[in-house]
Amino acid sequence: MRIIVDVMGGDNAPDAIALGAIQAAEEFSVEVILVGRGEAILQCLKAHGVQTLPKGVEIANAEGVVDMHDDPATILKTRKDSSMVVGLQMLRDGAGDAFVSAGSTGALLSAATLIVKRVKGIRRAALSPVAPTKTGNGAVLIDCGATAECTPEFLLQFGFMGSYYARRMLGVENPRVALLNIGEEDTKGCALQKQTYQLLKKAGDAGYINFTGNIEARGVLFGEADVIVADGFSGNILLKSIEGTALFMSSLMKDMFKRNVLTMLGALFCRKGIQNIKNKMDYRETGGTAFIGLTKPVIKAHGSSDARAIRSAVRQAMQAAQADISADIAANIDKMTVPKELEHAE
Repeated sequence: MRIIVDVMGGDNAPDAIALGAIQAAEEFSVEVILVGRGEAILQCLKAHGVQTLPKGVEIANAEGVVDMHDDPATILKTRKDSSMVVGLQMLRDGAGDAFVSAGSTGALLSAATLIVKRVKGIRRAALSPVAPTKTGNGAVLIDCGATAECTPEFLLQFGFMGSYYARRMLGVENPRVALLNIGEEDTKGCALQKQTYQLLKKAGDAGYINFTGNIEARGVLFGEADVIVADGFSGNILLKSIEGTALFMSSLMKDMFKRNVLTMLGALFCRKGIQNIKNKMDYRETGGTAFIGLTKPVIKAHGSSDARAIRSAVRQAMQAAQADISADIAANIDKMTVPKELEHAE
């Protein structure tokens, strides 16, 4: 298996990206292609004691870099020689099995959609992070920001795609699919949620997915569903709220344990449990977020990813390539349709 890595994307490029990818190659016995400015990559590796490229690691030169301020809509015209565009073209042409980038989310989505393409019949690819849950399995949040304004058809397709992802990647046999809403009753929400509820219910009644109804934001972390369907705007707010709460609680715990000698001793006794909690909430352990709905796996790593996060993102890319979720999507696309009267103009 070969994983293509955009070494020039992200806040800590190229050093952390290259080092994390090499760590993954060595630990997971996977071939890695580092795409970016060849000389800069070699120099940063030498600065960290890596004199020669390890076995299974190669460099594909790309002199251009996609800046966070670049217009995503014009990337293919203005950044043809960028590591992101070159890497995605390599993925499309079969040079690798999956692609990882910590670069601009908007640019990556736009370029991947145009180069790698969506599965035929899928209206929008979706960002699908796995939110931590009390039950430990995690919950797929789909979408979390790729498409802010959605139609019922988009959300219906998200429900199917999230279900396939949860089954293949999380190992959930019959994933519970729920619609993010302001209440559990089927009459709650705006027109989008009400119409989507009926579509998901119909799919559930037909046995295509395991739709369990609406879910409120507070039920997500308690594991009340395995797949959370949301428009990108609402999903992103939920995701950022979870991240903010985790940071807030971590800060409170740190202050509490530093209060005096007794609390510091208590921290020592609780160290293993505290570390387990930190690992569960640490994005570096997950590595990144998959764009679901594309013909090949594309993983968006966090913009501030360090080497550990990139290592995890490469592992996630390997798992996504092995899972081949796009095959499930393509085989069931005929079930993801809506009545004409519910279609929204784009």
